[in-house]
Amino acid sequence: MRALDEALAELLEQAVPLAGSQSVATFDADGRVLAQDLIASLDVPGHDNSSMDGYAVRSSDLSATSVLKVTQRIAAGSSGHLLEAMAAARIFTGAPVPPGADAVVMQEDVETLDAEQVRVSVVPPAGQWIRRRGEDVASGTVVLARGERLGSAALGLAASIGFDHLQVSRPVRVALFSTGDELVMPGTVAPADMPPGAIYNSNRFFLRSLLKRLGCEVTDLGIVPDKLDATIAALAAASQTHDLILTSGGVSVGEEDHIKPAVQALGELKLWQMAIKPGKPFAYGRVQANALAPQAHFIGLPGNPVSSFVTFLLLVRPFVLKLQGATALAPAAMPAVARFSWPKADKRREFLRVKLLPSGGLELFANQSSGVLTSVVWGDGLVDNPPGQVIGPGDVVRFLPFSSLLS
Repeated sequence: MRALDEALAELLEQAVPLAGSQSVATFDADGRVLAQDLIASLDVPGHDNSSMDGYAVRSSDLSATSVLKVTQRIAAGSSGHLLEAMAAARIFTGAPVPPGADAVVMQEDVETLDAEQVRVSVVPPAGQWIRRRGEDVASGTVVLARGERLGSAALGLAASIGFDHLQVSRPVRVALFSTGDELVMPGTVAPADMPPGAIYNSNRFFLRSLLKRLGCEVTDLGIVPDKLDATIAALAAASQTHDLILTSGGVSVGEEDHIKPAVQALGELKLWQMAIKPGKPFAYGRVQANALAPQAHFIGLPGNPVSSFVTFLLLVRPFVLKLQGATALAPAAMPAVARFSWPKADKRREFLRVKLLPSGGLELFANQSSGVLTSVVWGDGLVDNPPGQVIGPGDVVRFLPFSSLLS
C-alpha cells in the first residue's frame, strides 16, 4: 500500500499542465485558471478620493470649533478646484479630493449653519477618510498571477483594471464511466422493482458534479458491463478524445474487477492501493488505443460511495487542477477541537466525517462506513487522522472543511 502523500506526489508528477488556452468573458471565468499574468495598466483608485460623505478640508485651518465657507460641491464622477484657506468642499463617497485639501470630515461631525457655511467640531488628522491613488492597485503590477484559480472577488478585481475578457487554461476533457453489473440508473427501475443485489448508481452523479465544479468538459459514458473486453473497448475509445478517463468501481482484486487488466492491456498502471481509510483501492495509469493514438491519463476510484468521494477530493481534485496549470492544488488542514472519542486507532490514515458545532468543536458522524453517503451530506468536512492515532474529547485535530475541498 502507498502512503497518501507519497502517492499524491507521484500522481502530480504525471500531471503536466495541458497545452492551449482560450479567451473567455470575465463574466464567465468563475472557477477557471488564468493562463497568463494580469498586469494593471492604471492605478486603482485613479485619484485620491473620499471614502465618506462629508466635507474636504485643509486640516491646518481647523481648531476645536471652526466655521468654514462651503465653496464647491464634488460628486463622484466630477472634479473640484483648488480649495482655498478656511474653505470646505461638500464631497461624496468616491469623489476626487480637490487640490489643497488633505482630509475629509464626515458629515456627522459637521453642523450646517446656512447654505454657504458649516461648523466643524473636530480637528482631523491629515489623510483622514482619503483613499490614496493606487493604494489598491498600482499601474504596472501583476494583479493576478498565471495559475491562479479565479473566484468571484478575482473577477471583480480583473474588471477593476479594465479586463472584459481573460486568457484561461482550456478545460480538461474527462470521460467518466462506472463499472458493475449491479448498478442501475435512477429512473430506469422503480425502487419496488429493483432486482436482488442491484443498487442505484450514485457515484456517477457526484463525480460528474465534482468534475463540473472544476471546470471540466465531461463526457458521461454510462455503465460499462463487468467484462474485460467491454472495459478495454471503453478505455480505448475514450482515450482518443479525452485528457483523463475517470472510473469508479472495478479497481479491487476480485475476479469481476477488470479495470486493472484492461488498463494494462492498453498501457500501464502507476499506482494501485492507498494506505487510507476510506479509499484503499485506487489506480492511476495511462492508456492508448494504439501506437499512433494520443495517450490519456487514467484514474480508477473505488466503488464504495464515500471511498470514491474522498479519494476524488484528496487525489483527483489536485490532479485536475494541476492539469489546468493551477498553482494552489490542495487546501491546508486547520486545527479544530474534537468533541468526540475515537478510541480504536487504525494502521491506515483515516478521514473521518465530522460536523462543526456552534461552539467551534467537531462532532463525529456515528457511522463511518465507506458505504454511508449520508455522512458526507451531513458533515462539514473531514478529520485527517494519522495512522495509529486515537482521539479523545478536547484533542486538537486536523480539519479539512468541505467548503475548501468542494470549491
